[in-house]
Amino acid sequence: MTKMNEKKIIFVYNADSGVINLVKDFWKKILRPSSYECNLCRQTYGFFNVKKDWKLFIDNLDIDTEFLHRDEFEKKYNIMDAEYPSAYIYENGNLKLLISENEMNSVKNLDEMEVLVLSKVNNLSYITQTTT
Repeated sequence: MTKMNEKKIIFVYNADSGVINLVKDFWKKILRPSSYECNLCRQTYGFFNVKKDWKLFIDNLDIDTEFLHRDEFEKKYNIMDAEYPSAYIYENGNLKLLISENEMNSVKNLDEMEVLVLSKVNNLSYITQTTT
């Protein structure tokens, strides 16, 4: 269960969980990469695993992270009108959109994804510092 005072970024893939969906997504990536619908996955995963540079980047953020498929996100947070792919900030029991679908889809490579995430995290830090 999620703690009320927990603060984290929740990244949400534009894909559903489960083995069948995993296999379908894998084949889309190989056979028709242009038809792949999740830019978060496209930029942060190779064919089989998360990219090492992305893992290192996420591990060094000064905020906890959670990665969910859209069906997992909707079930866990009882959300039905979310954007995918995207990232939300969870703080004090509330969710707020942090990185929109348009922002996420505008990223062209892993470096751009990291810059986008870092800019949002730094903005969160700035907001927290100025309000305390």
